[in-house]
Amino acid sequence: MKRSLGRHVFGLGAIAFGVITLVGHDLNNWYQLPALENILHGEILAYIVGVIELLGGIAIQWQRTVRLGAITLGAVFLILALLWVPLIVEKPLSYGGWGNFFLKFSLVSGALMVYASTSESNSKKAERIAQMGYIFFGISVISFALYQLFYISYTASLVPKWIPPGQMFWAIITTIAFALAAIAILSARAALLGSQLLTVMLILFGMLVFLPGSFVDPHNLANWGEIVETLSVAGVAWITADCFYKKRSAT
Repeated sequence: MKRSLGRHVFGLGAIAFGVITLVGHDLNNWYQLPALENILHGEILAYIVGVIELLGGIAIQWQRTVRLGAITLGAVFLILALLWVPLIVEKPLSYGGWGNFFLKFSLVSGALMVYASTSESNSKKAERIAQMGYIFFGISVISFALYQLFYISYTASLVPKWIPPGQMFWAIITTIAFALAAIAILSARAALLGSQLLTVMLILFGMLVFLPGSFVDPHNLANWGEIVETLSVAGVAWITADCFYKKRSAT
């Protein structure tokens, strides 16, 4: 796999998830699933998840262990996504649960695409797995757009005030950008460009929106968690771009 920067970024995100979990001792601030504090021995489970993410993130960096890393991360992120289902069932009209489910589910799609793209042979099975990854990620990106739309005022409040022409302007523009990127990926038309631009936008999100807050309050795990989560989703968008580039080059 010649173009594989996306999977390295994705893996670094998983490593960072694991490190933050292991060095942070306050489960109330656990960024991946705060409800875990209500589960018996939740802190132990959190640390187990942290170790798995750390090892999976390391494994995905190396060609010999990349598929094992993809399987490991795909499984743990799927479990974290499914743990939001009870909240969705409890409050189906609130988009918070749905948004968090698809945020974790988008990482599952990244693991699927890495697994498929590192297949030793261009089998139909690998192609189907990759296609599942594209579809799952495209659906997740639709969710990102809906989340911003339903919470547009909150989204606008995250935009730094010094960026012209205004906070609400960028909230609306980025919501539209998410929707267009999802259409591009799901329709496979301009999918390469759409996923590339989405990657750039997500990286800018992390740098301009969440990184400054982490420097202001470096002990707040939630801030670092937001950065890592954004980096991880950017890694998935990058993986998508890498896969579509490889697919275009093969034709």
